[in-house]
Amino acid sequence: MFKPLDINENEENKSVDATDVEQVKCLIIGSGPAGYTAAIYAARANLTPVMYEGLQPGGQLTTTTEVENFPGYPEGVTGPVLMEDMKKQAQRFGTDIRWGIATKVDFSGNTHKVWIDESKIIEAETVIIATGATAKYLGLADEKKYAGGGVSACATCDGFFYRGKDVAVVGGGDTAAEEAIYLSGLCNKVYMIVRRDELRASKVMAQRVQKTPNIEILWKHQTKGLLGENGVVEGAVLAKNKGESNEEEIQIKIDGFFLAIGHKPNSDIFKDFINTDEVGYITTLPDTSKTNVPGVFACGDVQDSHYRQAVTAAGSGCKAAIDAERYLSEKQG
Repeated sequence: MFKPLDINENEENKSVDATDVEQVKCLIIGSGPAGYTAAIYAARANLTPVMYEGLQPGGQLTTTTEVENFPGYPEGVTGPVLMEDMKKQAQRFGTDIRWGIATKVDFSGNTHKVWIDESKIIEAETVIIATGATAKYLGLADEKKYAGGGVSACATCDGFFYRGKDVAVVGGGDTAAEEAIYLSGLCNKVYMIVRRDELRASKVMAQRVQKTPNIEILWKHQTKGLLGENGVVEGAVLAKNKGESNEEEIQIKIDGFFLAIGHKPNSDIFKDFINTDEVGYITTLPDTSKTNVPGVFACGDVQDSHYRQAVTAAGSGCKAAIDAERYLSEKQG
């Protein structure tokens, strides 16, 4: 049973009255492969889920053109079409999908409270967090200009499209090293654009990069911009030894430009109640989607710093819905 919200007179709750409070059995925060899959399973389990899609309905895949590695689409599918298909499937089974942004939570009680757009309050028996992670970019205008035309933040997702071509990877950490090594098996040549004169990657990964014949490390280089026509990347403009007396501008010919400078999990509003690692990824109990708060579950990229694939996100969404259903069954039993 739900307890009615105790509305007091402090500033925090002055704008909220009884009509702003809604009670639900299962609340899903965020969309994308994890959120939509959780919604499909939760709806089929009669949890009558309510989903708030967030700032980017459909998640990161809505900015991706071709997706060729998601099972069930032998000819490939665009990211927006894949997400729309998953959304329709969730709606088919009764998921109430809404536009809105979770701005605050209170997981201190038996009933979990979530503020939507700083006004409406949802009181939920279970909460599934599927808010994803946001790739870090350099902040160049060209990154948006060539989005979907050569700029990518996922080599595993998009590397296949650059077979036999020349590409660049920005970054010097383990992620950049892993992306460069992966791309070296597909591409003719891989440039690593490294801002410093050393790699931040672990010693083992750095050695693997340096031993890979078709990877060239461009030490002390920074990206100034990209070149190309009709929205397709054809090259990059770099500053070598930026800020030094021997600074010079160079150009490299590339077909793909991969950002590998990290991701930021969208977990900030949960950190007062939910355990995260040092970067901000939500930590879950081994082999489950369970967080440290009973009845609150996490799935997708907000808790996955390693794989970050649509299919693994979907799988974790399935786990979250099953965990939520079992939690409610045990609670009622």
